[in-house]
Amino acid sequence: IAMKARVEAVLNVGLRIPSIMLLDVLYRWDVSSFFQKIQRSSLNNNPLFQYKYIALYLHYVGYILSLVLLTLPRQHLVQLYLYVLTAFLLFAGHQLSRDYVRGELDSGYEGPLYLEPLSMNRFTTALIGQVVVCTLCSCVMQTKQIWLFSAHLLPLVARLCLVPLETIVFINRFAMIFTGLEVLYFIASNLLVPYNLAKTAYRELVQVVEVYGLLALGMSLWNQLVLPVLFMCFWLVLFALQIYTYFSTRDQPPSRERLLFLFLTSIAECCSTPYSLLGLVFTVSFVALGVLTLCKFYLQGYRAFMNDNTMHRGMTEGITLLILAVQTGLIELQVIHRAFLLSIILFVVVASILQSMLEIADPIVLALGASRDKSLWKHFRAVSLCLFLLVFPAYMAYMICQFFRMDFWLLIIISSSILTSLQVLGTLLIYILFMVEEFRKAPVENMDEVIYCVNGTYRLLEFLVAVCVVAYGVSETLFGEWTVMGSTIILVHSYYNVWLRAQLGWQSFLLRRDAVHKIQSMPTASTLQLQQHNDICSICFQDMKSAVITPCSHFFHAACLKKWLYVQETCPLCHGQLKSQLQPTSSPGATTQGTPPANQNPAEVEQEQGEPQVELDTEEGTQAKNPPPVKTSAKTELGTDLLSGRSKIQPKECDVAAEGSAEPVGLKLKIKSYFSFFFYII
Repeated sequence: IAMKARVEAVLNVGLRIPSIMLLDVLYRWDVSSFFQKIQRSSLNNNPLFQYKYIALYLHYVGYILSLVLLTLPRQHLVQLYLYVLTAFLLFAGHQLSRDYVRGELDSGYEGPLYLEPLSMNRFTTALIGQVVVCTLCSCVMQTKQIWLFSAHLLPLVARLCLVPLETIVFINRFAMIFTGLEVLYFIASNLLVPYNLAKTAYRELVQVVEVYGLLALGMSLWNQLVLPVLFMCFWLVLFALQIYTYFSTRDQPPSRERLLFLFLTSIAECCSTPYSLLGLVFTVSFVALGVLTLCKFYLQGYRAFMNDNTMHRGMTEGITLLILAVQTGLIELQVIHRAFLLSIILFVVVASILQSMLEIADPIVLALGASRDKSLWKHFRAVSLCLFLLVFPAYMAYMICQFFRMDFWLLIIISSSILTSLQVLGTLLIYILFMVEEFRKAPVENMDEVIYCVNGTYRLLEFLVAVCVVAYGVSETLFGEWTVMGSTIILVHSYYNVWLRAQLGWQSFLLRRDAVHKIQSMPTASTLQLQQHNDICSICFQDMKSAVITPCSHFFHAACLKKWLYVQETCPLCHGQLKSQLQPTSSPGATTQGTPPANQNPAEVEQEQGEPQVELDTEEGTQAKNPPPVKTSAKTELGTDLLSGRSKIQPKECDVAAEGSAEPVGLKLKIKSYFSFFFYII
């Protein structure tokens, strides 16, 4: 069943390629210029020129037939091709019979065949050919009436019966006329089939549009015709024919520089019509998809195909090529100019592919740095790909500067390549910081500050590059040639790459500043309070040698809580709002609950309280008289659960308890500590 489905899929694509090729040929064929050439090269009374309007009508009929062939269902399309194959086989039988009769006439021998070896050889060859043709026709048409296709055997039978050669010529003509009448009868008997198919198709289309709408109809046709694969195969056939034509007319192999020029000119020749341009677009999309799939496989192996990202399907690169080709009028240019413009457009496509590769590699590299994975092969693959993405865009920008004169479009390509290299450099620096922290076996106190500085540095460089591109584009527009497309690109570039980046950077700075102010407003836990608390930080799961106390009397590392506050303004344990609780109090001597004043001895506080207070759920003040439940240490509850990689820290009376996780503790630690704010800033 699987093999049958594959064969049907191949036939569904392969049998529709000739219809697109016919559309491409009809688009290239200019009927008016064709008849003008005939008029200049022939006599004035040339009969072909008199049928010009008939040829024009046939030109449009050819378009209609091509579209019908393109949209036919697969079963009817296969049946049509079988009929066409049968017609070709009958024509081949006619050619064999005619060649045999001509050979006999040239020899002039009318005696028995077995007495003349050459006549016997001709007869045997023609007989085998006619038997093969009749057998194939009966198999293709799925009929046992083989005599319907045996008319071309009549000249052979007549020669075997020693009929005169002049009579064999008339018998051959009769066989040809009989076969033609059979074909005409078959066509006449199936003359209403196209009308019935069109009527059925129209009825189904109306029903689909009424029930599901035009969009559903378009998606259904897109999936049934497999248009991306179909246009890609069509373009590859054109490209292969172009390469074959070139090498078949050349005796000497071209040089390396000539091969590059041949590659570009062949691509330019194969995108001179809208159909071939669409074929190139889908081919580029599939090539980009293949490169991105290889990138995923290189980084993650077969695990990369479990959670496929729909954003990395190669369509971005294809759409980019299509927009640039339409805007620049690619198909209307000469071949040399088209090849030059295609080289620039392909640079844009390569830059987009490199950016997509970076989007794939960036989270994987950072996850490897934050995890405790000791596999050197995984780290080597990730780092090697990042090094490639660091070097190749810079080399591509250098080559563009060497071979092309700088303008606004090329500056966009160069800036995109530079931005890709800068992003890869920032990713590698953060990966190195993660690895350094891993080898230290202890968390670095100010790691988030270092990461923020690294991020801020290359984000600032990206912003400066974007500003330079906008400034160059504005100057070129003001003092050079003004175009609507150029102005539109400048506006889009200014909004997305300058304004939005500046806005996001400023918001990130405000978030960090507010988080620092919140942490500074919280009291710091004393040594005695840490001993009484005797627990770990519930964010990073590490022992606390220093901590800050939230208004809800929860202890955290200052750095860990600051990272948490980059994301949200609630307590990590009880999810109480810290924004409203951190407002300054009206009394200077007021202290936070559970926190001794700065001028009071902790021992006196302990004597006044009698014993360390236990946290109570003071929601609406109704449970203050109830005996408090005993507080369980997070370290005690973790216990052996750390060995199984599960966290069971459940704060008392919290609205939302900490969820158990099947992730390794090390990975969860790093993700909570760094990724929560890192991806938010990005």
